[in-house]
Amino acid sequence: MGYELRESPPTVERFLELRAAAGMSERSREAVERGLPNSLYAVTVVDEADETVGMARVVGDDGSVYHVCDMAVHPDHQRQGLGSRLMDALMDWIEETAPSSAYVNLMADVEGFYEQWGFERTAPASQGMYYRVR
Repeated sequence: MGYELRESPPTVERFLELRAAAGMSERSREAVERGLPNSLYAVTVVDEADETVGMARVVGDDGSVYHVCDMAVHPDHQRQGLGSRLMDALMDWIEETAPSSAYVNLMADVEGFYEQWGFERTAPASQGMYYRVR
């Protein structure tokens, strides 16, 4: 099956569907409608039927902090190297765009995946934390 990488975010509907299909935590439609347009960079992968089957994006202040997030590939299309293609695109953009000393972070949910792009665990020097608005 052929896939095409596109430099654009998914639709709000497909963003919600992909997160659910990939077993990721739920986001409200309002949050996604507000957040997607504020992406610094977003990529999607579409299949031959022009359906978005993968996504990833970078958010941040476009100077000192960049956060890789919303990396998802639909389970029916996993194990095709699509996650790597998405991550390659994000990292190429970061390398071309971010100034030296910029901090790039992410919340890793796949063991051993992000290290190939140079990401390192922060513990024990620091601990990742989160707060969810209810």
